[in-house]
Amino acid sequence: MTAVNAVKQEERLPGGLSVEVIETSSLGDRSYMASDGDVAVVVDPQRDVDRVIAAAGRFGVRIALVLETHVHNDYVSGGLELARLTGAEYGLAAADEVPFDRRPLSDGDVGELSARMQVRSVATPGHTYHHLSYVLEGEQGPVGVFTGGSLLFGTTGRTDLVGEQHSKQLARHQHASAQKLAAILPDGAQIWPTHGFGSFCSATQASGDSATLGEQKKINPALTLAEGDFVEQTLAGLDAYPAYYAHMGVQNTTGPEPLDLREPVRASPEELRRRLEHGEWVVDLRSRKAYVVSHLAGTVSLGLDGPMVTWLGWMIDWGAPITLLGESREQVGEAQRELARIGIDKFAAAAVGSPAELAADAAQLRSTPTATFVDLAAALDGNTNERPAPEVVLDVRTHNEFAASHVTDAVHIPLYEVKDRLGEIPAGVVWVHCGSGYRATAAASLLQAVGRTVVLIDDHFGVAAGAGVPMTDGT
Repeated sequence: MTAVNAVKQEERLPGGLSVEVIETSSLGDRSYMASDGDVAVVVDPQRDVDRVIAAAGRFGVRIALVLETHVHNDYVSGGLELARLTGAEYGLAAADEVPFDRRPLSDGDVGELSARMQVRSVATPGHTYHHLSYVLEGEQGPVGVFTGGSLLFGTTGRTDLVGEQHSKQLARHQHASAQKLAAILPDGAQIWPTHGFGSFCSATQASGDSATLGEQKKINPALTLAEGDFVEQTLAGLDAYPAYYAHMGVQNTTGPEPLDLREPVRASPEELRRRLEHGEWVVDLRSRKAYVVSHLAGTVSLGLDGPMVTWLGWMIDWGAPITLLGESREQVGEAQRELARIGIDKFAAAAVGSPAELAADAAQLRSTPTATFVDLAAALDGNTNERPAPEVVLDVRTHNEFAASHVTDAVHIPLYEVKDRLGEIPAGVVWVHCGSGYRATAAASLLQAVGRTVVLIDDHFGVAAGAGVPMTDGT
């Protein structure tokens, strides 16, 4: 089982209840399955519901209820399909208008699954206007709460996804919702958020892997700051979010289609060359370490060892043809599953093999020179160590990252804008970096595709200052 499909250790709770965490680390999200040993409730399932069904089978439980905390903006939900496949009830906020049958839920509604387990709906607007959290209750009372995009570990869900004009009002709601949960639940209640593990749905970077409400009362800004201070801090921390978010809510509201993971049509080397010559998206799924050694000219490096789905979904024109290149069928299949989670499930083609095997001729093969920040410091002093001297240092991190600290005189274009702003990058040799090397490799591949001379800085930005690279702090 890959990391992106991981099922975490079952969490045992009082009264014979348990919560299974189904993690989608590539999108920074978690789904949950709570059970009493016989029946189960599933909260915020991803589109590939086979993982959930398999978990229920392992534990010998029947899924009786599927719940959504909100209409998701960062992934296509599997809730409707899971309910269809299992015969479970499907519950979401009554205020969300949808064309399919569901159980409309409002503040205070209770779903009784058995004599030992029930879930209580709590209105917690903020991440969205109609957001609900679900308190899991056993025979002794509340044991935890599924908070979706409300109260996260050390932060809250962002408040600008339904429109920037609503951000301030929703931030006030977010603060009030966190305070509400703190008032009605015991300090020992577990918190099970959907977002906050790298998801752009988080207002700021989340911290920790688990938490109780009592622990959050000490560190979470929504529970430690006054409303005005919380609103100001929340709005100040918001940065851009992936462009594909614009399509997720629409699909989730209309009702996602069942998942289709059939293998795409195989492309021959000659067809790959034609697609590359036409400027189509041909995505190399191998690690960046493999990509820089050898790749087909014009391919884009987005390895499965990083957040491929986020950056591809952010950069492409929605609906553009995509061809997947992998070292194996399994790698292509994993990419299909990842991309299906954001609604990309139709592909122009796929191909499997090494670059040498996929090239129509040897002239298609390329490599990418790499460097460290120590090398950059030396190159800026005139010692390039056989690499072409840097005439442009390109930073492809986010706006917030760049504002905090950056290489002096660096050109800043976030990765998600590079494709459309290639003409703005000054002439000359480009040394490109990000925070760790993943985004910079993608940017380097885009630059090489249009004939630019590139050196990839495959290094952690945190070492740049210590390496002697001249830095500028703040804006």
